[in-house]
Amino acid sequence: MPAGHFLRQLLALVDWDKFTARLIELYKGEGVVGRPPFNPTLLLKMEFIAYLYDLTERQVEVYVNENLPAKYFVGLAADESAPDHSTLSVFRERLIQGGKLKVFEELLFEIVQIGVRNGVQFGSIQVVDSVHSMANVNTAKDKGRQKQGKGPHDPDVQWGVKHQRKVKNEEGQEISQTEYFYGYKTHVSLNAESGLITSLEVTSGEAYDGHHFCSLVEHDLEQKLPVKTYAADKGYDDGNNHFYLEQRGLHSAIRLKDMRLRKKDKNKEIWIELVHTPQYQQGLKERYKIERKFGEAKQGHGLGRCRYLGRAKYAVQAFFTAIALNLKRLVKLLTGVGFKTQPIPAA
Repeated sequence: MPAGHFLRQLLALVDWDKFTARLIELYKGEGVVGRPPFNPTLLLKMEFIAYLYDLTERQVEVYVNENLPAKYFVGLAADESAPDHSTLSVFRERLIQGGKLKVFEELLFEIVQIGVRNGVQFGSIQVVDSVHSMANVNTAKDKGRQKQGKGPHDPDVQWGVKHQRKVKNEEGQEISQTEYFYGYKTHVSLNAESGLITSLEVTSGEAYDGHHFCSLVEHDLEQKLPVKTYAADKGYDDGNNHFYLEQRGLHSAIRLKDMRLRKKDKNKEIWIELVHTPQYQQGLKERYKIERKFGEAKQGHGLGRCRYLGRAKYAVQAFFTAIALNLKRLVKLLTGVGFKTQPIPAA
């Protein structure tokens, strides 16, 4: 296996055995009672393989069996078989039931701290936004089910607004057009300089973005990151969010709604001053980076559509996707080896 292979670099970068003790606590009898379980870290690595390469549980079982670098990464000998795909499903359920979402928050936190300990440069600008994922539901069939008196296929999912835009109708008049989606949202905080996702939350599709801003900031501050400015789009332009940042000595680069600057009273002066601050202007220049990250998550790692049913399982998908993106970024920053870089064969 070439020394420059991405999975070999990833294996060396993370102390994977550190997760074993934490994960085994979620097992009934902590892995002592009953049949000996698979090493939970092996299963965790297989989950990361699935999200790195956008594979289902069935596909990742085949992939690990047939791909030697993947088998090397998860810790199997060349003649050993990967755990059955159903084992991964049971493992995922065990994480949800035993640790709720706390275990995934801890995993994301630990991956970020690996970057901190290894000298990854974190910048002063943090970008917040949300990305939507379509539910794993055929809405036409689901509507028919409900007409028959049956419950919805996914009881947690809701309709949400994808975006609103101005378009011209057949008469040439400009009208507002709203596009909707049926699914969930992942609310994300991204460090603009390092490109690492530092915190996230999951909601159903109808959730108002602005209500999840402060909690994301709190998660970032707990990690002692050198953040001074928060950038976001107009969906986060809420007086409470601006006040919250001011109370914590942070600069706001939340894009202001037009109505704030068109006010005819003296209160608009504070907003006019804000848009002329260098922190506001620089923050908005960095906001595109989170859109690029969302594109990578959807196109390369399957976040555009839910893998499972239910909000808790979608949260698993969102956290694993975020961690996979961070692992790709860390390997690139610390070793120079890209996820799609062709490994150099050994001499």
